[in-house]
Amino acid sequence: MTGMLQVLDFLGVAVFAVTGAIVASRLRLDMLAFLFFAVFTGVGGGTLRDLLLGAPVFWVENQIYLIVCVAIGAAMWGLAPFVERISKPLRWADALGLSAYSVLGAAKALSLGHGAMVAVLMGVSTATFGGIIRDTVAGLPSAILKREIYITAAFAGAGGYVLLWSLGIPGWPSALGGFALALGLRGGAIMREWSLPSYQPPEDRTKDP
Repeated sequence: MTGMLQVLDFLGVAVFAVTGAIVASRLRLDMLAFLFFAVFTGVGGGTLRDLLLGAPVFWVENQIYLIVCVAIGAAMWGLAPFVERISKPLRWADALGLSAYSVLGAAKALSLGHGAMVAVLMGVSTATFGGIIRDTVAGLPSAILKREIYITAAFAGAGGYVLLWSLGIPGWPSALGGFALALGLRGGAIMREWSLPSYQPPEDRTKDP
């Protein structure tokens, strides 16, 4: 794994762990719940990716990822009130994690010899699954069910990285390009409520009984 991908790897784990701890703080849970939310949110997307690819699960091979998540969960027990002073901290942290993991998921699939379509799918899955299980466990509406751009940002990040990689652009520029594209789209959704047109059924369509 190149230096830029390694940075995105730890960034994705760390910021998703932060989002898990933020949710735990908003639910006013205890310390163990903070750690639990930080860990499964931090490693959830990467775990799904590795299982689908038939690769060794990354945090089983290198437990530093678990240590990072536990440390962040413990730190957020005291820092949550200060983090909440930032405008939309949960959504911005989630955006960073989504952007980093969209690239990393695609990169790992390509490194294992898979094609572009599989790589993009792994990027999207890695980027979104941790947030999905976090929101599901917490009983919150998932971002993928909202109209604002979310999965589209992950798709753009993964697709952008795969496209640049296929053009022979070296590792870190393609990784940075995919990350920036995903973050730009997700940031626009957060700041300016960017969204794609939603499906509108014809008004005269006969409804099922």
